[in-house]
Amino acid sequence: MLRLVFGVVMISLGGVFVKLVDVDPTATAFYRMLFGGLVLTGITLARRESLWFGARFMLPALLAAIWFAADLYFWHRSILYVGPGLSTLLANFQVFLLALAGVLLYRERPRPALLVAIALAFGGLVMLVLPEWLSLGSDYRLGVIFGLVTAVCYAGYTLTLRASRLGNSSASNYANMAVLSLACAAVLGPLTVVGGESLFIPSWQDLGWLLAYGIAAQLLGWVLISHSLPKLNASTVGLVLLLQPVGAFVWDFTLFDRRLEAVQFIGGALALVAIYLGSQRKAVKSNE
Repeated sequence: MLRLVFGVVMISLGGVFVKLVDVDPTATAFYRMLFGGLVLTGITLARRESLWFGARFMLPALLAAIWFAADLYFWHRSILYVGPGLSTLLANFQVFLLALAGVLLYRERPRPALLVAIALAFGGLVMLVLPEWLSLGSDYRLGVIFGLVTAVCYAGYTLTLRASRLGNSSASNYANMAVLSLACAAVLGPLTVVGGESLFIPSWQDLGWLLAYGIAAQLLGWVLISHSLPKLNASTVGLVLLLQPVGAFVWDFTLFDRRLEAVQFIGGALALVAIYLGSQRKAVKSNE
């Protein structure tokens, strides 16, 4: 439980690092994956594990890396436009897309709770977003759209990551995440340059934030969460994972002076309840 909570808190800090660094958004994503991947590679080699698992694993792993590169591309821009809290909450709407994939791809019957969750999510999203959608400019609206696109990419990443692990059940979480992180960095590096952004890090302070981002998100975040999921029941996992959007909003309030109206707080609470209800099937799958 402590590993899971600590890992989720580390992930919730991701948006903070994106806001703090004076580096272009795609470049920030590149350095997160590069620095985190290099640390994970060092741990993997120290454990005398291999980073090559055969084409059956590597091909879906590359596809997962492409999905996650897209996830970070849109999420980082959403953070800059609407803040860490709302962008992270929107990204967590991926649970509904995973549930839809379960129905369409795996012939799962939709649960009544899922239908309730979708209605709550829609209502909560409208209450949370509508006041600022009407009063703020096009950047805010674009940030909301980018957040929802992030959810699509996050769902694609999750599905392909699950497929990549099926081909190599013996690989440790360190090895899996090292390969995925470096593959994702290999996608993001050229994307940064082609998109006209700079890979230049302007100061030692920015370098420190980027190193902290890579270690916190890729090592302390994803690896600890992956270690913890099989050891806890689905309800507990679903509840603790809500700390990510909640934590992101807390950092947004305390560090960046984010303010919400009462109706937005209610909408956010409804969205969190909806995400919890929608995540239960996903959490069960993670335990299997």
